[in-house]
Amino acid sequence: MPYWEIFTPENAFTPEDKQQLTKDLTKVYADYVNLPEFYVVIRFQEMPENTMYVGGEPQNNFVRIVVDHIARQMDDPEFRKLAMATFEATLAPYVKDRGFGWEIHFDETPIDLWRVQGLTAPPEDSDMEKLWAKENRPIPYDEATMLPLEPVSAS
Repeated sequence: MPYWEIFTPENAFTPEDKQQLTKDLTKVYADYVNLPEFYVVIRFQEMPENTMYVGGEPQNNFVRIVVDHIARQMDDPEFRKLAMATFEATLAPYVKDRGFGWEIHFDETPIDLWRVQGLTAPPEDSDMEKLWAKENRPIPYDEATMLPLEPVSAS
């Protein structure tokens, strides 16, 4: 899963801004690395005035973004460059273009330290992961056979 925490000044984004930004970021993951959309979790944390400090000084027009990647790793340096450029372009209308100072970083957690509703995520690009993406939810499965343990929709 990618888990995003976006720390913003209070009222920096409207509810509509937040909705659209989360859709835009989710689309990046779905389009570029075929992640199930429900893997993408984004949390906005509004920071009251004088609670975000940079270099020991209050920054009331600053957005800090912390991202934890688990379902996919950015092992290749060229892919990292592409990913950073893509995320920066996606964020620009909400952050850079609005005059906020900003910073982003990514951490990567080993996939074996992650569970979704108690389930081990299926292997990348497997039929089971594709089923999870189609259903937009985790589906219990037998890890040995990679077959679902419950009925799924026929469509």
